[in-house]
Amino acid sequence: MTESPVCVFGEVLFDHFPDGTRVLGGAPFNVAWHLQAFGQSPRFVSRVGNDDDGAQIRRAMTGWGMDTSGLQTDDALPTGRVTVSLAGGEPSYDIVHPCAYDAIAPADVGSWRLLYHGSLALRSPTSRAALGRLASAHTGQVFLDVNLRPPWWQRDAVRELLRTADWVKLNTDEMRELLGSDAADDAAIDDLLATYELQGVVLTHGERGAQAATADGQRSRIAPQNSDRVVDTVGAGDAFASVMILGLLRAWPLQETLERAQQFASRIVGQRGATVADPSFYRQLADAWAIDA
Repeated sequence: MTESPVCVFGEVLFDHFPDGTRVLGGAPFNVAWHLQAFGQSPRFVSRVGNDDDGAQIRRAMTGWGMDTSGLQTDDALPTGRVTVSLAGGEPSYDIVHPCAYDAIAPADVGSWRLLYHGSLALRSPTSRAALGRLASAHTGQVFLDVNLRPPWWQRDAVRELLRTADWVKLNTDEMRELLGSDAADDAAIDDLLATYELQGVVLTHGERGAQAATADGQRSRIAPQNSDRVVDTVGAGDAFASVMILGLLRAWPLQETLERAQQFASRIVGQRGATVADPSFYRQLADAWAIDA
C-alpha cells in the first residue's frame, strides 16, 4: 500500500437538527471530507453499523471519491448519531453511546505523513487501543484536534493524548479546561508547547479569530472575516483544522495557513452542517491556493 499524505481516525455520524434535517458529521469525517475535496486522498479509519445509516455513509464516501478501505462495519452497534440543538447560532450536542465508532478495531492502512484524530472516539478503550496501534506503527506527525463533549471526556486522558501529539488545535474554553487555569492566551500556549513538547498549537477564539504558535518561536494571529450569512457554526472548527493540516502538508507559511483556514471556516458557517457535497464549493479556493484538487 502506498504512502498517503494523511490518515484520519475517529467518528463518523449523522447530525440531526431541530428542523428535522440530518447531515453527515463527526469531526474526523468532516476533516477527511474536506481534505478529499482539496486533493489529499486521506485514509479514513472509522466504524459504522450494519444499518441504513452505515450504508448511506459508505455510499457518500464512494460518491465523493474517498477510500473506504478503512471504514469498518459493526454487526452489533449502530452508526453514530448526534442530536444538535442551536441557541443563538451556537450548537450543543446529545451524543448517542455506545455506537459503532466506539469499537474501531486495529487497522493496517499503510504509511502516512500525518495522522489526524480527535478526542471523542477515544472515550472507548477499544478505539483508544486501535489508535495506539496505528500511531505506534509509523513516525509521521500527529495532529490532535481537541473536542471536549461532556460527559465524554476526562482531563487526565486528554492530557495523555497531548503527550503523543506534535500539533494540537483547541479553543479557548478547552484550553482552560485542560490547563485548569485562566492564564492569558499567550502564556497558556507557551505552557502547552513546553509541557507537552509540541511542535505547534492552534488556538481558536470563535468570532474573535485564531492564533498559532510553534516551538521554534513563530507567532501568528488572524481576525475572522465578516460573514453576511451565518446558518450555523457546526463544523467550523473542523473546516479550520482541515486547512491547517493542508498547510502543514504543503509547507505554507504559518500566517498564510491561518488566513486560509479562517477563510474556509467563514465559508462553512454559511452552510447547514459541516460538509458540502458540491465540488465547486471547494474549487474556487483550491484554484486560489494553487491546489490540484
